[in-house]
Amino acid sequence: MAPRASWKGYLKLSLVSCPVRLYPATSASERISFNQLHKKTHNRINMKPVDPELGLVERADLVKGYEYEDKQYIIIDDTDLDAVRIESNHTMNIEAFVDEDEVDVIYQDAPYYMAPDGAMAEETFAVLREAMRKSGKLAIARLVLSSRERVVTIGARENGMFVCTLRNPNEVRGTAEYFGNIPAGKPDPEMLQLAEALIKQKETTFDPKNYEDRYEVALMTMIREKLKGHKPIIAAAPERGNVINLMDALKASLSQSKPPAKSKSKADEVAKPAAKKAAAGGAAPENPLKANLLKAVGKSKK
Repeated sequence: MAPRASWKGYLKLSLVSCPVRLYPATSASERISFNQLHKKTHNRINMKPVDPELGLVERADLVKGYEYEDKQYIIIDDTDLDAVRIESNHTMNIEAFVDEDEVDVIYQDAPYYMAPDGAMAEETFAVLREAMRKSGKLAIARLVLSSRERVVTIGARENGMFVCTLRNPNEVRGTAEYFGNIPAGKPDPEMLQLAEALIKQKETTFDPKNYEDRYEVALMTMIREKLKGHKPIIAAAPERGNVINLMDALKASLSQSKPPAKSKSKADEVAKPAAKKAAAGGAAPENPLKANLLKAVGKSKK
């Protein structure tokens, strides 16, 4: 059975239009969720609307209200909403194109897949898709989802297109409140090289299959055990260890990491002379933290 489209309309660029369908790109149906039950009857609890004065009320008696002041509302009915008709109700009108890396990830919200709506739309769809792919651009457009207009980006993805709704700028918090008190000083260059060496040892290619939700897996294991009538397995939390500063953390991390089979890095050039000097009984560098970091990198290369 074909998936159900969440939006149908037209993708429009100047005088060119193409009928398209939009589908949610993600699903939470496989995520474990719980229902609220009564502790004695185990009957599922129904959430019903309650008025503080009238008590239980019928859903048919509910209306939409906008709170313009504290506990003061203006009523909005369906005819009011129908009167707000804009082009993006049934059309994604492309307003501009931007470089792919210009859209800050913090503005990205819900992802969708977009496909042509019918065989007659396929040629136009393919031309627009490949033009965006070759130019490396994302289209900026608007559409109405769930009665709200959303600004979206549109880009090529495999044989289709990828649409992502964007958050409104007033929904994104500024950084000053959180980053304003962080010192802007530069770290010690040699210590920075050591940290970069640790990063290189951890480099890999991202594959989401390697990062399963361990909590979800543990939940399902517990549920299966309870279904069998067994006591749930209590997973032991990983030990936090006794690492108390950067030197200890890097030392422990580098000693456990497998060194990459690459040419000598700047960190090697820093580490080896320091190791020889220490072996010969020379004086240690001024910064004891740096000295221990150098030893950690030197040890990890042996």
